[in-house]
Amino acid sequence: MATTTHPSKESVREWLDRRTWSPEPPPSPEEIRHELGWDLIPECRRPGRQKDL
Repeated sequence: MATTTHPSKESVREWLDRRTWSPEPPPSPEEIRHELGWDLIPECRRPGRQKDL
């Protein structure tokens, strides 16, 4: 089973507040996870997967 990191509720709320008023198009799910630090722990990453977007 893969282990993941999870952002705090507060950091998700802050991110959503910033994105709600942004004129830019919505980011991809991968970019959202990257910005929030919500990803697989490095030791559990699949080989060949990009570490940083």
